[in-house]
Amino acid sequence: MKKLVFLLLFSILGVNAQNNSKYSNEFLNIGVDAQSIGMSNAVVSSTSDVNSTYWNPAGLLQLEDKQISLMHSNYFANIATYNFVAYATPIDDNSALGFSMIRFGVDDILDTTQLIDDQGNINFDRINLFSTADYAFLFSYARRLKFKNLNYGVNIKIIRRIIGDFSSSWGFGMDFGIQFKT
Repeated sequence: MKKLVFLLLFSILGVNAQNNSKYSNEFLNIGVDAQSIGMSNAVVSSTSDVNSTYWNPAGLLQLEDKQISLMHSNYFANIATYNFVAYATPIDDNSALGFSMIRFGVDDILDTTQLIDDQGNINFDRINLFSTADYAFLFSYARRLKFKNLNYGVNIKIIRRIIGDFSSSWGFGMDFGIQFKT
């Protein structure tokens, strides 16, 4: 009986351990093109254009020529802006390069930290504006393996967060993707 209770408890805890908590770089999960967002972001295996720099860098090998992509979107009643720009080019028949940048930011935030002077007087001229923004820079490379139908790609991510003059930070990441063409 103790083994059964232990097994049941262990199983339940294992299920709860799989829950993903939200993290600070949620802006990387928004999506970058209308087609993919319209497909509920279910495009990792079928992406084949410049937006592969975001979804799956292996898809860059399906490019026939240079491509550029631009996206702009407003969120939260036009308070926040989301911008994406990408460029990709084939190097030869077996490799391709891409670069993309994402910015998610809120501009013109009122800084009221200096609103009240040392004597306790309110001075509205002391209000300044600042911005907060998250940036992601993705450098992508894709290569075809000797098996003609198997492609792989790698993204190197540099992530930057700036909160006015108050704070800033850097982050780094890497993605790896494959595609098999049937």
